[in-house]
Amino acid sequence: MSTDAQISLKTRKILFAALLAMICVALVYAALQRDKPWVVPEEVKRLKNPLPPSVSTLKAARGIYLHQCAQCHGEHGTGDGPEATMHSEAPADLTDTRHMNAVTDGEIFYQISEGRKPMPPFKKRLTEDQRWGLVLLVRSLSAPYANPN
Repeated sequence: MSTDAQISLKTRKILFAALLAMICVALVYAALQRDKPWVVPEEVKRLKNPLPPSVSTLKAARGIYLHQCAQCHGEHGTGDGPEATMHSEAPADLTDTRHMNAVTDGEIFYQISEGRKPMPPFKKRLTEDQRWGLVLLVRSLSAPYANPN
């Protein structure tokens, strides 16, 4: 085998080993991030939604939700959107009443605003009122339906 062929083979082995090492590091990092709780500042947790619930606010928020959030969280918020399986961590089930009752409006607002991989931050994409509108909509997804009778 020529010297050039030996160097090329050695280079390919090194590159392959480096690629395997990077994959291992990525998998370890993903495993450590899984189920890691959101760290929300206390003062943000205490924030109250300044928007009163209204049909127009919920309708506008629904449009944003369908465009920005439903791909992962699903049309009805159950975490079953078409892109949900593409992520190692499943998107939150926004219809889970027990979980949603355990978080404040400020926490939901923070999560929407700041994001966390794979969820992008929306603080620069959406206005503050749009994000608060999404908080109202997210709350409505876990609210029990009223019996019309």
